[in-house]
Amino acid sequence: MTGHAPLVAPVLGLRAAVALVVGQVIAVGIFLTPGTIIATVASPLGVLLVWLVLGGMAMSGAVCYGALAARYPQAGGGYVYLREVYGPRVAFAYGWKCLLVMDPGITAALATGLASYVAYLVPMGSLAMRGVAVTAIAAMAALHVSGVRIGARVLTTVSGLKVLLVLLLTIGAFASPSASLSHFVPVASRHPGAPPLAAALAGAFVAAFFSFGGWWEVPRIAGELRDPRRTLPRALWIGLAIVTLTYAAATLSFIAVVPIAAVVPGQAFVAQVGDALVGPRGGAVVAGVVIVCVLGSLCAMQMVAPRLYVAMAADGLFPAAAAAIHPRFGTPARAIVLQAVLASVLVALGSFDSIVAYFVCVTVVFVAATVASTVVLHHRDAGFRVPGHPWPAVVFLLLVAVLLVLLVVGSPRQSLLGVVVVAGALPAYRMIHARRPAPVLEDLA
Repeated sequence: MTGHAPLVAPVLGLRAAVALVVGQVIAVGIFLTPGTIIATVASPLGVLLVWLVLGGMAMSGAVCYGALAARYPQAGGGYVYLREVYGPRVAFAYGWKCLLVMDPGITAALATGLASYVAYLVPMGSLAMRGVAVTAIAAMAALHVSGVRIGARVLTTVSGLKVLLVLLLTIGAFASPSASLSHFVPVASRHPGAPPLAAALAGAFVAAFFSFGGWWEVPRIAGELRDPRRTLPRALWIGLAIVTLTYAAATLSFIAVVPIAAVVPGQAFVAQVGDALVGPRGGAVVAGVVIVCVLGSLCAMQMVAPRLYVAMAADGLFPAAAAAIHPRFGTPARAIVLQAVLASVLVALGSFDSIVAYFVCVTVVFVAATVASTVVLHHRDAGFRVPGHPWPAVVFLLLVAVLLVLLVVGSPRQSLLGVVVVAGALPAYRMIHARRPAPVLEDLA
């Protein structure tokens, strides 16, 4: 028998859920990724198509996740879906990977990215930057411990602010004296000197995919949504539509002020855009916008991540005391603190980038397996429905197959080691399962 997550008050509505999607997805990628995509694809129309295709891919996957959330409206998201369709061993492997590596690793990466842009505005040494990163993690943890509503209000405010700032930056770019329609000519043809098309599309595809990354984590918060069966699917679709339009519009505005031939990938692109907009101090202006964007993603990540531990605790696969709901605040306070502590340790060690890199490929595999589970459920459960079935799953899985080939070819060692480490979850599961006097879960596999 599957477990049920400890009772958490369902206090969040559609607006908070949409803010969570936007807050989770839009981070520093909106400024770093466009430089890579513009420089490699080297065509305004091609750049636009990359964002629209990847946005369509994300929304196809979100249709499937939304249907799963409507069927299993519990805290835990992907962990719950994998458990119900493939059995507890697969779900535990996913939880093991998230708990020990991906969740604290991504949190550490976001916090360190935030600190690097703070250092752009206020020069500081490496130790001080780590202090800023840990302080940001601790502040967000305290915020989310203090109450779901409080955390949601801050998240909604920051997410709205980041979209507004990116929108103002986009409008400002198009209205800037530096803007020129000549930068969009030719519209479809690639500029001379562009890299080979196959390699360019491969790099752009991977970069754009990870700019959309994280939306699949939002269903972890389903237990705290009012009417999650309706709210979560709508929030995913609306949120990803906002993200797609924001990315496409911002990237085109960047082309308006920086000619394609002059674009450089990476963080230097931020300075290029800023200088084109408001002169030498423009980099500081854009850095301020980046800080707000990353802060929103950090807030969202620290809100959704601990809900997985609550779901695992309900299944007896995580210490119940560590995932207990605080009697006063109504939040999984200890789980939130645990995730913050693990992330802070990674910030102090400074090794999280390489660690996370090993688990990128296997994370994509888990997301693909979750989407594929809708096909299994469609045949197993007569009451389960996915809008447009089976096309959302087919579109997503075909594009994911392309992505996995690119990841494995590009980083074969990291991909293999990530799979090996996740496979270590199986003996750990057997040890935990053997210590219980009676099984808590039925393996549905």
